[in-house]
Amino acid sequence: MRRDSYALFLLPGAVAFLAVVVVPFLMNTGVSFTDWQGVGGPHWSGLANYRELLHDTEFWASFRHSLFMVLAMAVVPTALGLLLAAALFDYVGKHFGTRIAAVLRACFYLPQVLPVAVAGIVWSWILAPDNGSLNALLKAVGLGSWQQDWLGDPDLALYTVMGVLVWVQLGFPLVVFMAGLGRVDPQLYEAAELDGAGWWRRFRHITLPQLRPEVYVVLTWCTIAALKVFGAVYVLTKGGPGGATDVPSYFSFTTFFEKTQVGYGSAISTVLTVVVLALAVLGLRLQNRAEVV
Repeated sequence: MRRDSYALFLLPGAVAFLAVVVVPFLMNTGVSFTDWQGVGGPHWSGLANYRELLHDTEFWASFRHSLFMVLAMAVVPTALGLLLAAALFDYVGKHFGTRIAAVLRACFYLPQVLPVAVAGIVWSWILAPDNGSLNALLKAVGLGSWQQDWLGDPDLALYTVMGVLVWVQLGFPLVVFMAGLGRVDPQLYEAAELDGAGWWRRFRHITLPQLRPEVYVVLTWCTIAALKVFGAVYVLTKGGPGGATDVPSYFSFTTFFEKTQVGYGSAISTVLTVVVLALAVLGLRLQNRAEVV
């Protein structure tokens, strides 16, 4: 078989990528240069939508909220995932058996396989202000003064959504890091134990350096997921109360469909796409550097 013929196997994927990703993105970008309400013909407005974005306080507020989402979906799960993966692999697996470690890993990963709508509705019940499980539990243990309207208080809603997203996202880095630990030479840990290194030293000097490529992959993937987060915000708060949990993807959705400012909503999503692409390129470069080192 000629080497050129291998390209034929890539053709279906390339066509699908072109039809599902490239063409819609180009169409969306084109619409972002127009003033259009979704009916009738669009009117060319040039960079007017992008100039408006520069002075739109709601847009910039939604991007600031995205930074909190990055913290909740990338930074915290990566740090906790590293610690949990090392503990399950290096401690639980050795002292209680690999089956126990595998069961615990599956339990942490379970939120990842739940539909976002289902998880969001369940958490809405748990966090309900009147008859929610969390407030009922606080009252039962004598902490009734801690009861809150977790999703309805503008000062708490964003942090509550962040907590739910940490729970949802934690399983992904955990599974990736445990898979990465499987390729680490066990003799490194055995030699470190013989030299008297405790768990923390083994984690710091063996686990972290060996998992550097996986860390970059997880941070890149989870950061992109945080910037694109929509389902959890839609189900839990719908961007409220008072825009306290609004994020660019949801802001684009409401602008596009509810306010019928199609051109402006397309400009928001185009900017978000460019930011995501830039982060993806940066993450790939950092990953390549880590693999070379």
